Amino acid sequence: MNNLVGREKEIDILQALFESKEAELVAIYGRRRIGKTFLIREVMNKAMTFEIVGEHKGALKTQLTNFSRALIQYGSSMAITPPNSWSDAFFQLSKHLEFKARTHNGKQVVFLDEFPWLNTPRSGFLSAFDHWWNSWGNKQDYLIVVICGSAAAWMIRNIVYNRGGLHNRITQRINLKPFTLGETEDFLRSRNIKLGHFQMAQIYMALGGIAAYLKLLKRGESVAQAIDRLCFDPDGPLIDEFQSLYQSLFEDSGKYIRVIKLLAKNTNGFSRSEIAKSLDMSSGGGLSVLLDELEASGFIASYRPYHLKKANNLYKVGDEFSLFYLKFMENKKHSGMESWHKIAATASWKSWSGLAFERVCLKHLHKIKEALGLRAIQTNSSSWKSGNKEAEGAQIDLLIERGDFVINLCEIKFSESVFTIDKKYANELRNKRARFIEESKTRKSVMIVMITSFGVNHNENYLELIQNEVKLEDLF
Repeated sequence: MNNLVGREKEIDILQALFESKEAELVAIYGRRRIGKTFLIREVMNKAMTFEIVGEHKGALKTQLTNFSRALIQYGSSMAITPPNSWSDAFFQLSKHLEFKARTHNGKQVVFLDEFPWLNTPRSGFLSAFDHWWNSWGNKQDYLIVVICGSAAAWMIRNIVYNRGGLHNRITQRINLKPFTLGETEDFLRSRNIKLGHFQMAQIYMALGGIAAYLKLLKRGESVAQAIDRLCFDPDGPLIDEFQSLYQSLFEDSGKYIRVIKLLAKNTNGFSRSEIAKSLDMSSGGGLSVLLDELEASGFIASYRPYHLKKANNLYKVGDEFSLFYLKFMENKKHSGMESWHKIAATASWKSWSGLAFERVCLKHLHKIKEALGLRAIQTNSSSWKSGNKEAEGAQIDLLIERGDFVINLCEIKFSESVFTIDKKYANELRNKRARFIEESKTRKSVMIVMITSFGVNHNENYLELIQNEVKLEDLF
C-alpha cells in the first residue's frame, strides 16, 4: 500500500474485514476516476481470488465471456466454456472459491468492479447475484465480496437501499469522496510535484480532488501551463471528459446535463421548484430522483437556507471540473497555448474564481470550524438571503450558528494578495449584518468572519467589523 495517499478511514474499514468471523458484502461507490479500483487493489490484492470489471454497454454474451476468462485467469479449470447465464456463472464462481478454500488459508476477496455495467437489460444479473449471495455466499465465513461502481446513484438505489433480496445485506459501505486540499497536497508531493498552497488551490478549483485528473499534472509545470495542456490543447486529455463523464454514469445523460448547465448559470443556486419551472419539468418524484442521483454522484450539492425546511434546499454545482468546463471550455473561445493566461485577465475569470473558491471552502467546512476553534462546539451551517427584494447584495454564502449563542457570518473572498476592506465593502458588511439581525430577529451575538486566500489587511474597517479570519492555508 506504499502507493496510497490519504484514505486512512477507508483503509481501516477494509483491513478490519480480514479480522471478521463472517462473510462480508462491501459496497464502494463514488464518481468516475476517483480511485475506487486502485484503493481496493492496493489494500486487498494479496487476498484477491477473483476479479471482473463490467464492460460499459457490453452485451450479456460479452459480459459472460469476460467472466469466464477472469475465472481462468484466477486458476479455475471449470470455465473453459463461457456460462449460458448469470446463474451458471455464479455456480462456477462458487466451485472455484470452494476449491481455493481447500488450500487457501484466511479470507478470499471477490471483486466485482463496475458492478452496474454487469447488470445489462434483461440479463437477470442482479437477481442471480442476489440469489447467489443469500443462498451460498453469506454462509462462507472466509468470503469478502466487494462490489464497486462509478454510477453512485445506481449503487445506492439498487444495492445500499435495495428492497429485495439484498435488503440490509450490505455489511460495509464506502462512499469514496474526492481528495481534500490536504490530500491533494500529499498526492502531488508523492509524485514530486511541489506547488504552493495558492497554486494548488487554483488547480483544485479547476479540476477538483479527482485522482485521475491530478495524475495528469507534470513536474515543473505552472498552473497555467498545466491547464492549457489538459483543457485547451486540441489533443488535451480532458477536452472530451465532460460528455464522456455523464454518458458513462447516467442512462439518459442529456437531462442530467441540462440540470448541471442550469445550475451553473446562477451562483446563488436554484430551489427544486425553480429547476422544474426553468426546465419545464414536473417537480414530482422524477425530478427528486434526478437531483438525488446527481448529489449522490457528487455533481451537485444542496445547501439549507437559514431556518428553512429541507424541501427548500438550494442546489448548486458541486463538481469543480463541470463548472470549469461550462464556464471556459464548452464554447471553445480559447484554445492552444497561453489560453489560461488570457482568460485570467478577464472579468469572467474573476467571477468564476470567486464562485469556485466559495465551493472549495464549503467542501472544507470542517477545516474552517477547526480554524475558528469550534471543534468541541455544536454548530449548524446554512446560507441566508434577505427576504427584501430591494436589499441588493444582502446575502450570506456561509452562516455558522453555534451552540455558544454566537452566529458567524462568513464572507468568502478569493484574491491574489492580502485582501483590503475598503469603504464601499465595509458599508456592504454593515448592511448585511444589520439586515440579517433585523430579519432573523436573532438575539445571538453576530460576528463577521473573513475567509480569504492570503488574509486581510488589518485597517480600521477590519478592526471595526471583523471578529476572526480564516486563510487558505488553514484549509490544508
